[in-house]
Amino acid sequence: MRPLQMVDTKTQYHKIKNEVDSAVIAVLESSQFIGGKVVNDFAFHLAEYQGSKHVIPCANGTDALQIAMMALGLKAGDEVITPSFTYIATVEVAALLGIKPIFVEVDKQTFCIDPQAIENAITPKTKAIVPVHLYGHAADMEKIMAIAKKHNLFVIEDNAQAIGNKYQFTDGTIKKTGSIGHIGCTSFYPSKNLGAFGDGGAISTEDDLLAEKIRMIASHGQSKRYYHDVVGCNSRLDAVQAAILDIKLKQLDGYISARQKAADFYDQAFKGNKKIETPYRATNNNHVFHQYTLIIHDASRDELSQYLTEQGVPNMIYYPVPAHRQKMFDAFGGSEYHLPNTDWLTERVISLPIHTELDEEQQQFISEKVLSFLN
Repeated sequence: MRPLQMVDTKTQYHKIKNEVDSAVIAVLESSQFIGGKVVNDFAFHLAEYQGSKHVIPCANGTDALQIAMMALGLKAGDEVITPSFTYIATVEVAALLGIKPIFVEVDKQTFCIDPQAIENAITPKTKAIVPVHLYGHAADMEKIMAIAKKHNLFVIEDNAQAIGNKYQFTDGTIKKTGSIGHIGCTSFYPSKNLGAFGDGGAISTEDDLLAEKIRMIASHGQSKRYYHDVVGCNSRLDAVQAAILDIKLKQLDGYISARQKAADFYDQAFKGNKKIETPYRATNNNHVFHQYTLIIHDASRDELSQYLTEQGVPNMIYYPVPAHRQKMFDAFGGSEYHLPNTDWLTERVISLPIHTELDEEQQQFISEKVLSFLN
């Protein structure tokens, strides 16, 4: 059996090695490392894939979120509604800008933000909602967009874990996550479903004026070289990463299918075990399984994690401490929140290896080890 890994980026690379190596060498030979045709081509192809009018590449997913908030004119004292059950970047950028994150509850099945909790948290200071498509499952965007329209709020999608997810509205319309809100943000961290060989991110929008402002902010606030119209930052996707991502973008639907096939295997292996709750899959979106995350009932999640580690099975807990309980948010009243679903999940979730290179022998070994502890 091949060695087990949470993410096997090396084997994935070897399958497209010749194409990637040629593309990287072409960038090196061109000596055009920042901007240029390679970056523009990738942005165009990603916009085409995602169904977005504009895609602006940037340095990483965290920058994407920060630039989105800056472009929308959010300022110190404003409030944004966000789940606490998420990676810290989602809310860190708000605090960095002096914006107050308002933490709300998530749905225990989907792990995504609860629309009713959003509605209950809106105040006169609320300016935006930041839904997170956690683990690859889409948040309930139809309800979220209706709430945003009702209260005149912006929606910034954190699509770092769900690129390629197709969300279907009740009227039959299908849109990919990241193209539904006013702005979509994604990450190309190497372990992501569409991963670079370093850092990278992108911002998408349908709004021409917003796209222009995002481009300016990401490039020192420049409207043209040396003319700085707004306060900005320096956040660029380099040409080497763009070349790699453009190749991998062609493989993305295949990567998603491989992850879904792996998830199907796990689902069948754990079927009927009352201590294991497998990932929920709503009928209106195709879970793209950035993570395969179990909820453990009537057993110690932490002891299971330790046992799997001892048995050579990689595993991760995303996320053991929710954002509202992190020390960095004490100043925002984080400790005063009562989010029982969030706390309940952080004590029970565990993620197993899921990636494009998993084979059945590996999955059989992994599932047997999980079941040997829980049976």
